[in-house]
Amino acid sequence: MTVLCRVMTVSSSAYYAWCQSAHKAPKAEQDHVLAKKLRQLFNENRGVYGSRRLTNALKTQGIQVGRYKVRRLMQNLNLVAKYPKRIKVTTDSRHSEAIAPNTLDRQFTVSQPNQVWTTDITYVWTLQGWLYVAVVIDLFSRQVVGWAMDNHMKTSLCVSALQMAFWRRKPTQGLLHHSDRGSQYASKEYREHLAIMGMKQSMSRKGNCWDNAPTERFFRSLKYEQLHDEKFRTVKEAKLSIIDYLAFYNGKRIHSTLGYKSPLIFERDFLRQAA
Repeated sequence: MTVLCRVMTVSSSAYYAWCQSAHKAPKAEQDHVLAKKLRQLFNENRGVYGSRRLTNALKTQGIQVGRYKVRRLMQNLNLVAKYPKRIKVTTDSRHSEAIAPNTLDRQFTVSQPNQVWTTDITYVWTLQGWLYVAVVIDLFSRQVVGWAMDNHMKTSLCVSALQMAFWRRKPTQGLLHHSDRGSQYASKEYREHLAIMGMKQSMSRKGNCWDNAPTERFFRSLKYEQLHDEKFRTVKEAKLSIIDYLAFYNGKRIHSTLGYKSPLIFERDFLRQAA
């Protein structure tokens, strides 16, 4: 090596410096490309993915990278995911209606579609007043299969969400329907609809939000991934924003409980294997 340096009339220190820079250049270029892809994925998914989800999103595109490297690049790029906070409880369990037992008992892992549905209500503020949102979720894929929105939180709101889910999915008899102890779900009207649809009713224990955790989690995601920074002038604007999020949530947003797939992709893959 010394003879070669003499022939080329360069110092040995200059040669070794060149060797190091030659190895660094490809790595720096790779990091630049990866950072660009990382920012693209982060923005495409509305800034809601942390390092774990982004790592899995990159792997699905054939890019093998470790989570800690993704975390470091996110810090360098100032990419901070939106994280949900606690929200106000809307359940009114102070009523004399019938209470169903907690048959679900936090068994949130379900082997097939249309076996267990969960449901709940939340609210959104607009300059025209409150907008209430009821959803029905299939626990198998975490897909929102029914929803309804209105300026009240009466039983009819919950019935509308249930009817949408029923006519879209057409489940067989015996589906387990789980909710909190809210007066809407305990009402005679709602229980009659469940009976007509052949569904068994399950309810959370009093004041225990963990018994309906997947639905609570969806509402937290909706509020802090979509609605948190919004100021809605009209109810119509709020409805359009929620519909937009539902399309994103069902069709694109990956879930750790689903092996980092979206609800629609997870269910599609299951049906293909079953066929």
